[in-house]
Parts: sequence; structure tokens; C-alpha cells
Amino acid sequence: MKKISSITGRRRSASQGGNEAIEFTLVMLPLLSMIFVLLNIGWAIFVKCTMQNAVRDAVRYGITIQTTAPGSCLTDVVKGAVQNYSLGLLAGSTGLSYIKVNYFMPAAPGTNSLPADVSTASNADMGGNIMQVSVQGYNLAPFVPRVTDWKSSPDKSPFIVNVYAADVIEPSRTPPCVGTAP
Repeated sequence: MKKISSITGRRRSASQGGNEAIEFTLVMLPLLSMIFVLLNIGWAIFVKCTMQNAVRDAVRYGITIQTTAPGSCLTDVVKGAVQNYSLGLLAGSTGLSYIKVNYFMPAAPGTNSLPADVSTASNADMGGNIMQVSVQGYNLAPFVPRVTDWKSSPDKSPFIVNVYAADVIEPSRTPPCVGTAP
């Protein structure tokens, strides 16, 4: 009896090699696809949160009308602040092209009209106006291309990121120049 069980034991271990490869494949493909999906989602959330924080901090910096360097205007300083706070995601002139700074004059109290866009006015940074800083149309390439089926090529289309922040500008005795907005 001992001989039969040892022979069967050898046969079983020798035949399990193919089963292990099949099981490995059946487990690893879904596992890897879930990991890649989580990487893409995590990357997109990280970028959107980073940019949202950057525009929020730049608005807080801009509405207090902190001192600007000689020859620089408020819009340029705010756009530079967004670039500084964006952890390099909006670096260079390409990143700068996504950043918009708009100024709005609030509607009169008791009316239902919308705030007026005064971005081109020389006194757009007047106290009581609204400064809106945004990053619009930023193309975020996926961390890992998305594969939906075996017949088509991987989807490398970018995520489009749009973030906005706005607040009321504080009054200032010596406001800096507005600059070119948006």
C-alpha cells in the first residue's frame, strides 16, 4: 500500500505544474487590471486635488493684494502662485496657458442679475470685486493606458481637469495693476 500512495503522490505533484500556471494566469490578469485601474483613479484624484489646492491658495494670495514686485501686475502674480503651488504640473508656458484669472463686479443687492465680468477694466482688482482663478482644459495623460478588450488598442485619451476657486477681493489703498486677464 505504501508504494501505491507514493506513486500517486508523485503523479499528483507532477501534474499540478500545469494547474498552477493556469491558476496564476486566471488570478493575475484580473488583479493587475484592478491595480492599473486603481493607479489611474489615484493619479487623477491626486492631480485634481493638487490643482484645486493650487487655485484656492492663489485666490487667497490674490484677494489680500499682497505686495507685488515692481513692474508685475496682480494677474501675473496670481498665475505664478498657481504654478508654484501646483507641484510642477503646470510648469512653463504650456502650464501657464491653462491658468485663467477673471474679475467680476457683484450685482447690486436685491437684484437677480449675474455678476458683471470686469476682467479688462483697469480697476478690476477694486475691493469688493470677485477674483476667480481657474485651471481649464488641462489634459492629464493616464498613468497606465486603459484596456477595455483584447480586440482594440489601449485607450490613451487624456482626462480633462477643470478646477475653479473664487473669493471677494479685500479693499486696498494702493492696489497693483491688474494686468492682462484672463
